Amino acid sequence: MPSTPPDSAARARQVLSPSQLNRLARSLLEDAFGLVWVEAELSNFSRAASGHWYFTLKDSGAQLRAAMFRSNNLYVCLKPADGIQVLVRGRIGLYEARGDYQLIVEHMQEAGLGRLMREYERLRALLHAQGLTDPARKRPLPRMPRRIAVVTSPQGAAIRDVLAVCARRWPLLVIDLHPAQVQGAEAAAQLRAALAAALAVEPAYDLVLLTRGGGSLEDLAAFNDEALARAIAASPVPTVSAVGHETDTTLADLVADVRAPTPSAAAELIAPDGSAISARLTQAAGTLLDGLRRGLQARQQRADACERLLRAHDPRHSLALAHARAARLHDELSALVHAGAQARRRRLLVLLERLRTQAPQRHIARIRQDAALLLARLHQLAAHWLATPRRRIARGAQGLTLVRPDTRGLRARSAHALASLRQLGPQATLERGYVLLKTVDGGLITRASQLQSGQSLRACFADGERPLRSEEC
Repeated sequence: MPSTPPDSAARARQVLSPSQLNRLARSLLEDAFGLVWVEAELSNFSRAASGHWYFTLKDSGAQLRAAMFRSNNLYVCLKPADGIQVLVRGRIGLYEARGDYQLIVEHMQEAGLGRLMREYERLRALLHAQGLTDPARKRPLPRMPRRIAVVTSPQGAAIRDVLAVCARRWPLLVIDLHPAQVQGAEAAAQLRAALAAALAVEPAYDLVLLTRGGGSLEDLAAFNDEALARAIAASPVPTVSAVGHETDTTLADLVADVRAPTPSAAAELIAPDGSAISARLTQAAGTLLDGLRRGLQARQQRADACERLLRAHDPRHSLALAHARAARLHDELSALVHAGAQARRRRLLVLLERLRTQAPQRHIARIRQDAALLLARLHQLAAHWLATPRRRIARGAQGLTLVRPDTRGLRARSAHALASLRQLGPQATLERGYVLLKTVDGGLITRASQLQSGQSLRACFADGERPLRSEEC
C-alpha cells in the first residue's frame, strides 16, 4: 500500500502556534467554567505598583495562581496576608503570553462565611432566573403616603431613625410598627408573620418598610430567607427594604420595589419634604394671587379702554382735540418761522461782518491808486521810448515824400495790362463760343486722336462744366 507523502500529511493536520493554542485553551476554560467559588489558603501575596494583587491559593494537595485587579480589590474588607483562609469568587482564565492557568478573582472574604455566601448566591441566582429581581416589575412609591407599616425590631436604632426623619420631614405621616426579631434563629419566621399582618390590615397601607441596622452576614441572614423574599415580591402594596449599611445587599433588598442604603435614607425616600412642599404651596399661592391680580388688572384696563373709547367718540372731545392740535401746530409753525428768521439773521450778521472785514471799496481805492501810479509811469516811459522813433519816422516821412513814385501812371499801366491778360486768357475764348474738353482726371483734350470710344469727358463752357461720353471714333 503506497504511503502518504510528507507534504500531504502536513496539509491533512492543523498546525497551531503557541499563541493560537493558548487562545483556544483560554476560550475552552472560560466557556466551560462560569463564576466559581474557591476556599483555600492564601500565600505568596504581592501588591503591584498598579494596585493589582497577585497571590496563590493552595490546599494540601495543589495550588492555583490567582490575580485580583485594583478595580475589584478596592472593596475587599479583610487585610490579605499569607497563611489566612479565604473564600474567593472568580473566573478561570489563562494568561496567553506565558501560558499560565490562573483564577481572576472578583470577590474575596474570610472563609468562615463561605457557606452563607454560597447559599446567598444560589438563592439570588434562583430569584433572578424567576424574574423576581427584574427592575421592570418594580413599582414606584406613592408621592405623599398617609399611612405606612414598618416591620423591624422595636428596640433597634432603625425604628428611631425612621421616626425621627419622618417627624422632621412630614409630621402628618401615620406610622404603624409591626414588631419582629431582626436576627437570630426565629427572626425569619417573625419577619414573615409581621409582614403578613401588615398586608392584612384594612384599609391597606400605602407602603411597607422592612428595615434594620448594619451587621455581619450572619446578622443579616434572616433577610436572606427565601420565603421572606418571595413574600416581599408578592406584596400587593409597594415595599421598601433598608437592611444594613450601604455596602450590604440582601435578598430582601433585591426583590423589594425600592432599596434604600440605610434606615434614614429609607425615611428620606418615603416621607415627602414638608418644607419643600410648604415652599411649593407658598409659591403656588403666590402664582394664583398673581394670576388673579393680573386678571383684575386686565379687566380694569379693558374698562378704562372702553371708557376712553366712549370719550374719544364724543364730538366735543374731538373738537377740543382738533383745537388743541391746531394750537400746537400754530405754536410749532411760529417756532419754526421764528427759528428760521433767527438763523437767517445770524447768518446775515456773519456775512456782514465778513464783508466789513474784507472791505471791497478799500481794495478798489487801493487798486485805483496803484493803477494811476502805474499809468503815470507808463506815460513817462512811453514818452521816453517813443520820442526817438517818432523823430526817425518824421525824418523817414520827409525822405519818402522826396522819392515817392507817380502812382497814377502805375495804376493806368496796371489796368491796361489786366485788360490784355483777360483778352488772352481762356475765359475770353470760352465766352466767344469755344469749349474745352477734359478727361475725368483733369487732362486736357487737344487732339482728336486722344479720344477713345465710350470715354467719359468733361466739357468746360463759359458758364460751367457738363459731363460727356464719346461715341465711336
